[in-house]
Amino acid sequence: MFKVVLVLVSLAARALAWDTVCAVKPLGGGQDDGPNINAAFEECSSNAAIILDGYYSVNTLLLAKGLSHVDIVLSGTVQYTPNIAYWSPNSLYLTYQNATTFWFLSGQYIHLYGGGTIDGNGQVWWDTFNTTGNSGTAGGSSTTFARPIPLTVGNASNVVVEDITEIGSPFWNNFVYQSTNVTYSRINISSVSYSSAPTANSDGWDIYRSSYVTIQDSTVNNDDDCVSFKPNSTNMVVQNMWCNGSHGISVGSLGQYAGETDIVANVFVNNVTMRNAENGARIKVFGGSPYANSTAGGGTGYVKNITFQNFYVYNVDNPMYLNQCYSTPAATCEEYPSTLSISDIHYINVTGTSSGEEGSVVVDLECSAECEDITATGTHLTAPNGTATYVCDKIATLDELDFNCTAPS
Repeated sequence: MFKVVLVLVSLAARALAWDTVCAVKPLGGGQDDGPNINAAFEECSSNAAIILDGYYSVNTLLLAKGLSHVDIVLSGTVQYTPNIAYWSPNSLYLTYQNATTFWFLSGQYIHLYGGGTIDGNGQVWWDTFNTTGNSGTAGGSSTTFARPIPLTVGNASNVVVEDITEIGSPFWNNFVYQSTNVTYSRINISSVSYSSAPTANSDGWDIYRSSYVTIQDSTVNNDDDCVSFKPNSTNMVVQNMWCNGSHGISVGSLGQYAGETDIVANVFVNNVTMRNAENGARIKVFGGSPYANSTAGGGTGYVKNITFQNFYVYNVDNPMYLNQCYSTPAATCEEYPSTLSISDIHYINVTGTSSGEEGSVVVDLECSAECEDITATGTHLTAPNGTATYVCDKIATLDELDFNCTAPS
């Protein structure tokens, strides 16, 4: 059972103290602590603190809705049970790429902090996914084999998450869903498999239909995007990041669904170290499609005003990568170029070394419909073997790049 401690405060002191504190006592013995944590969310939903200072085994969807001015002090560990049979139908379905979540955190003026850990217990999901390959369209999750996200900030505003460790996520580690004014600081993420199975889709953050999101001063060890800006992400800041084993800081993927409009705009990425990664500064947009109901390309919209600045890469396959035919066959993309435009993209001080996986290529900027106002200054990239090569296709502003482009082979 959780314990409620009533804290009496004067009106003058309300800004300095909570009205109510809910300290959740772990049941122990592998019993499900989820219902008691949910009860605390209900009891201490306004001007309150929720204390999670023990080890909690969770086999129940955590729903924290309608919180207002609440501190969640996580100094212990929340570990989700590796119960695929339970979580596949019972994690919360969030529609986009069939994503689901273990924990939906919603409301306003929420502060989650405390130095604790969220453990997704992901190894069983990675091993099972490696065997079955049961995924949705274009690498998403599926409706029959849910891989829940450990923490989703959804339908929320004015949220701060800081000083938290996240390990073993079955899917993306964090999802910002239809929210505004959300800040993450000093988050330590590790999705590392101890078998031959990769940690598929282990993105550090995915942001969807949200604005004014800041991610900073954090580290990510994973096998997929460090941060990914999904459809309709605007006014984003990512700074002071260390990413290892990543697929990059990625705008996209976008344009996946025909008939839908995707926008990513006003993104500032600064001071990123990217090591042992597939990509560095990346933009990925699906090509067009002849099918009105396509879920693998054909969407419209735009990518605009994106800056990658002070971006250091070491052993990265594609340090600067722009692909407007993402997950689209070349022949299809040639006949049906992307209808999602890319413009106003700026690379400033991108430096370091490629892995040599792409030979001497260190920059690959390829559009299927002409991209405008693409600039690069302070580029200093080397390949391990031979003179660095810079590939460009359908870039309207070649004179704004500080390197000489060659056509794709």
